[in-house]
Amino acid sequence: MLKWEGPFFVLRGGVMARKPAKSWDDQVRLLVDRGLDVPDVDACRRFLIAENYYRFAGYARYFQKAPHYGDDNFFAGTSFGQISAIYDADHALRDALASQLTRVELLLRSHTARAVVDECGPYERYLHDDFYLDSAGTEPTVDACLRDIKRSKERHILRFGGGEDDLRRELPVWSAVEAWSFGTLSKCIERGGNGRLVDRVASSLGVAHGGFASRVRALVYLRNRCAHHSRLWHHSVIDAGPTPNNVRSKAKRLAGGFDPRSILDVVASLDDIVVRASGGAPVLPTLLEAHKAHTAFWDGLRTPVSPKDHVA
Repeated sequence: MLKWEGPFFVLRGGVMARKPAKSWDDQVRLLVDRGLDVPDVDACRRFLIAENYYRFAGYARYFQKAPHYGDDNFFAGTSFGQISAIYDADHALRDALASQLTRVELLLRSHTARAVVDECGPYERYLHDDFYLDSAGTEPTVDACLRDIKRSKERHILRFGGGEDDLRRELPVWSAVEAWSFGTLSKCIERGGNGRLVDRVASSLGVAHGGFASRVRALVYLRNRCAHHSRLWHHSVIDAGPTPNNVRSKAKRLAGGFDPRSILDVVASLDDIVVRASGGAPVLPTLLEAHKAHTAFWDGLRTPVSPKDHVA
């Protein structure tokens, strides 16, 4: 017998029941059977073929009566166009954020290399374990650094040879930072120089020191969600950084109130770094112009909630 537990049906004894695969026509039929208004069946089918039913379902849950209790029926009057419009707006938002996140990632690579040079010089020291203030039970930062470097196929890395001794001795930090993933770069900023590097990087960028490492982690998190085409609408940021109060207040005067774990809070932090460090243009005003008139979408960015909060 099936029993509902959270988002899954499970068999007694704890074994999850496997769902049968459905054709694209069956997927459209399922949406219609659950009460979704689909005036153009062919357009809906083409959408699901291109985008994946499972991804679409993450948005659709906000229009269903109580999916966490197993009631996947849609609220009366919900249309496919209503949900797909929010899906498309979320896609456009990820595209808009991608260029700004790229800009700040490059800034962080450049300023981190400069901070390492000022802290310990450009060679050797930054590839030794005792340069980093690692927490017990975590992967040593230098292991992540070396793994990313060895994985690189770029000529500016390969010309130093593949042996660890050669890399430690000869590879300059300004070359190494280009091989590190954004996540590894974030770890280096937070832990490098036995915890001193983070303040050097913040000073170099001209931004507040307090909570800077956490702000960088939040940017990595947001960048990864954008890169993997993950939903931003109604998404609460797990690794939210402590955006400075003056930065948050300025953004709220422009955009209205928003939750401290909302995507907009990370965007405010992102804009602050880009504007202060490079004089670049903030992205939040552009997002406002493009999306604020779409009330349902904007509200889902400002105050994200879980679909489990929707009870019939």
